[in-house]
Amino acid sequence: MAYRRVLLPLTGTAAGEAAMRTAVMVARIWNAHVHCLHVRVDARDVAPLAGEGLSGAMIEEMMAATERESGDRASRVRALFERFTGEEGGITLANSAETAIKAHGPTFSFESIAGREEDVVAQQSRLYDLAVLPHPEAGEDVSSSDALHAVLFDSGRPVLIAPREAPRSMGTRACVAWNGTAESAAAVAAALPWLHQAEAVRILASDDYQRRGPTAEGIRTYLRWHEIEAEIIPFKPVTREVGAGLLGAARDFGADLLTMGAYSHSRLRQLILGGVTRHVLENADIPVLMCR
Repeated sequence: MAYRRVLLPLTGTAAGEAAMRTAVMVARIWNAHVHCLHVRVDARDVAPLAGEGLSGAMIEEMMAATERESGDRASRVRALFERFTGEEGGITLANSAETAIKAHGPTFSFESIAGREEDVVAQQSRLYDLAVLPHPEAGEDVSSSDALHAVLFDSGRPVLIAPREAPRSMGTRACVAWNGTAESAAAVAAALPWLHQAEAVRILASDDYQRRGPTAEGIRTYLRWHEIEAEIIPFKPVTREVGAGLLGAARDFGADLLTMGAYSHSRLRQLILGGVTRHVLENADIPVLMCR
């Protein structure tokens, strides 16, 4: 098993460049196709938000301004794509499945469409082996990111969160954050290709992180069935933060990939990220493979 189709949503943020470099690395490791997707704001979606009391002319002007801003952002994203694919050697541009399948080496394509980003990206992700997402911007409230929530919790696919700076390596020293839940089991299953090719694998476990379910010893036995040898290392929270202890243990190992389940709590029908998930998303400086 390998990752053959990778989706990379691009929004024009500063973190997009590091995500692009991370996706290039994924493509080279797995000889994969990366589809870069930019979702433009549909100006028609602005009209219902305008509210009552605005004239037709004012609403039209708001829609026109949204269209201009959306077009400018799409142009910047396209320029980023063209610059990267032009600078990176050994990459083939392939706008059709036939071209990508026949190519020798990694391939890339680009698409810009209008719609609601969280809906489009979540739905498109379901047809890919992996989605690579930019790291949340500094100061951004990750719990309010609709697109991030949609991909993590509504795509049914694994998500690789790129660090703020592109990694020098990925998947050679892999950590598994294990707590016995269905989410962590799904993450391990999604990470098997990475774990197979890793030089070293470490299972990180903590009594403060463990939930009802199989223990770390159980997941180590599971990995052995897949011919993956792993060691179990316990970790402790740092200043009561389980997420900080987890990232510290991964850093001590020199990990260049962390695998873990993504957790949320339902509040007024909205998904609120769990504390450990949120801490890792905001503070990880290595690629993080998450699965719901």
